[in-house]
Amino acid sequence: MKNVFLAAGIAAMSLMAPAFANAQQLPEDVRQRGFIRVGVETTYPPMSYKDPATNERRGVNADLLAALSKELGIEFRYEEMAFAQLIPAVTTGRVDFTGTSMTDTPARRDRLTFIDYTSTGALIFTTTAQQRGANQPSDFCGRSVAAPRTTNYPRQVEEWSNANCVAQGKPPIRIVGTEGAAATRTDLRQGRADGAVLGAEYVAYLNSQEPGTYVGIGEPITRGLFGWSFDKAKPELRDAIAAGLNRLIANGTYAEILKKHGIERQALPTVTIDAGE
Repeated sequence: MKNVFLAAGIAAMSLMAPAFANAQQLPEDVRQRGFIRVGVETTYPPMSYKDPATNERRGVNADLLAALSKELGIEFRYEEMAFAQLIPAVTTGRVDFTGTSMTDTPARRDRLTFIDYTSTGALIFTTTAQQRGANQPSDFCGRSVAAPRTTNYPRQVEEWSNANCVAQGKPPIRIVGTEGAAATRTDLRQGRADGAVLGAEYVAYLNSQEPGTYVGIGEPITRGLFGWSFDKAKPELRDAIAAGLNRLIANGTYAEILKKHGIERQALPTVTIDAGE
C-alpha cells in the first residue's frame, strides 16, 4: 500500500513539474507574491466582453489568459477598468500588465512595451440600410464615420482621408468621436454617423450576432498588431509571458482559441515584441 501511495505521489508531481518549471521563469517578486495582476477592459467583443446572461468575462483574451495562467502555473487576478485607465494602471504599478487588445504603436511605446499576439486592421463598415452604393473606403469621402476617441482609429481615419480623399480633391471624411465600441455601433444604428470604423474582428462579431445588418466596406484601411502592454522598465515579466504564449502557439491551444471566436485569419505564427508600426 505504501508503494501505491508513493507511486501516486510521484505521478502527481510529474504532472505538476512543467507548470512549476514554467513558474520559475517568472520574476522573483512575482513568484514570491504568488499571483499576477492583470488589467482588463470588457467592452470589445470578440476579444473581451461580458456574457449578458451570466456577466462573466468572455472572448479571445479571457480564453488566452486562462490558458496562459495554467501554462505558467500561477494565478491571474483581474481588475476591470475603462480602456482609458489601462495605461496609467500599468505605469503606476496598479497592475502588472494589461490583458486587453491594445494596438501596439510607436507613440504608446514611450511608456509601454508590448507582446504582439494577433493582427488587426481598421475597417470602415455601415449598415445595409445606410450603404447607399458605398463599396470602397473612398466612397466615404465627405461622409461621417464614428470611431472611439480613446483608440487610434480617429487618427488612422484622418490620415487615410488626407491621403485618399483630400489629396484627390475630394472632401475629407468627417470623424465622429465616441466613448467606445458599443457607442460607435449605437451612433451608427441611430443614424448619427453614415459609417463607423472598428477592428475587422469586431465587425465579424457584429455580423455573427446580427446577420445581414452590417457590411464591411472594402479592405481594412490599416494593418496593425494587437498587444498586451507592460511597463517598459520591467521587461522580465513580459518575456516570461511571451514565452508562455509561444508555447500555447506551438501546442495548438492558441489556434483553437482564435478559431473558436472566428478570427483565425488574424493569427500570428509567433508572438513579437514591440513590432507595431
